[in-house]
Amino acid sequence: MHHASFTLDPAFSIGAVDPRLFGSFVEHLGRCVYTGVHEPGHPSADEHGLRRDVLELVRELGVTVVRYPGGNFVSGHRWEDGVGPHRRVRLEPAWRSIETNAFGLGEFAAWAREAGVEPMMAVNLGTRGVQEACDLLEYANHPGGTHLSDLRAEHGAAEPYGIRLWCLGNEMDGSWQIGHRPAADYGRLASATARAMRMIDPGLELVVCGSSHHDMPTFGAWEAEVLEAAYDDVDHVSLHAYYREEDEDPASFLASGSAMEAFIEDVVATCDHVRAKLKRPKRINLSFDEWNVWYMRPVEEEARPWEHAPRLLENVYSLTDAVAVGGMLIALLRHADRVKIACQAQLVNVIAPIMTEPGGPAWRQTIFYPFAQAARYGRGEVLRVEPVSPVAETAKYGEAPLLHATAVRDGESGTITVFAVNRALDAPMELTVDVRALNAPGGAPGGLRVLSHEVLADDDRHAENTRENPDRVRPRTLDGAGAATLDGGRLRAVLPPLSWNVIRLGS
Repeated sequence: MHHASFTLDPAFSIGAVDPRLFGSFVEHLGRCVYTGVHEPGHPSADEHGLRRDVLELVRELGVTVVRYPGGNFVSGHRWEDGVGPHRRVRLEPAWRSIETNAFGLGEFAAWAREAGVEPMMAVNLGTRGVQEACDLLEYANHPGGTHLSDLRAEHGAAEPYGIRLWCLGNEMDGSWQIGHRPAADYGRLASATARAMRMIDPGLELVVCGSSHHDMPTFGAWEAEVLEAAYDDVDHVSLHAYYREEDEDPASFLASGSAMEAFIEDVVATCDHVRAKLKRPKRINLSFDEWNVWYMRPVEEEARPWEHAPRLLENVYSLTDAVAVGGMLIALLRHADRVKIACQAQLVNVIAPIMTEPGGPAWRQTIFYPFAQAARYGRGEVLRVEPVSPVAETAKYGEAPLLHATAVRDGESGTITVFAVNRALDAPMELTVDVRALNAPGGAPGGLRVLSHEVLADDDRHAENTRENPDRVRPRTLDGAGAATLDGGRLRAVLPPLSWNVIRLGS
């Protein structure tokens, strides 16, 4: 049995959770769009071809914002091809696919309304530039009386889409990106695009491209150079990170949440360095708009035929992956003061929490559950958690604590939710939390009690949810031995080996 502890005090908080921390990502890649969110003729499809079974799962997942249409896809995308009655079929070189553009901006806006999510639109700064971004914005947001806004009305949307959140390109630091350019060039283009877009619609929130991942050779220098050019014109800088288990090394993989925290802290330091250098009062926040577990497998692009909606990146996730994803959600919450937007990539079929079959069912992958629980209960003020925990030596990241945890307090109800991961593969962990301060003035009214202790765990760390067995791995409520108890201002619980835990306290 491992032992770990921490203290909760409402006087010590990180910051308020922005609901957009629980975002996702829909890209024209593989089957994310076609036979994912959109499949005319499916038994569950509505009159617009949107799969209702997927919409129900998206609502259950608790997604708040969705980034669209890419991703690498956006850097060669011509938005005009996907509006109006006459759609153009194009080669899509980023993912070597045929793009029919049957699903475009109007369909996405309609889907976002049905799903109850805020749209986050990306503009093409790979093969296009300032004018095309402004044209797209005018089409999407201007009320009427101009060629492009009237064209939108002609296409069936009299009311503007009102998209407030925009990404200025995607991964422009990457040599794989269509239209890749150096930091200085991209910074100038992003600044010019941002200023022009705000001339049309001053109330936008804009995200500038940061590094594609922490290990990029230009990481840090890229952010600094881009922000020096565009600091006054943008609100957020993007981060992207994907993690996977390599060489049968679960200890390193399960420490991915700690690596994610280090990445966030490095980007915050760079943003604040530029702020100090430029002597600006404004702070740039972070948009972690691509993150997930991704088992990247080499693809011989030249040998693969050009197809419409091929099966690409359809990872099947295990319990181990789900626990790692739980750690990543904890990492985001622990930095809620600066991470204001985050998008798990992607939503359906492509490295996704939701899987579908054409003409068939939709089901929840293992990673669905930590996200859904965090999105449901992770609202309010993040309390500072500094665990005392045993550590494990990892090959990739050095020492990593076996307990990864955070806590969120709902200011209205006083309910406290503890999110905790036991990274140990071989032993349970006895967790003790000092909650005496939560019963003091300003704490939960009427004293605390344990409302529930839910756990995601399994005897087989490789257990998966599949079409044939979609409920193999799912959360269960702990009761009896090991379940959370509260006595004398001390919360005690036993966290099973390799587990994601959600413990809720209230009056």
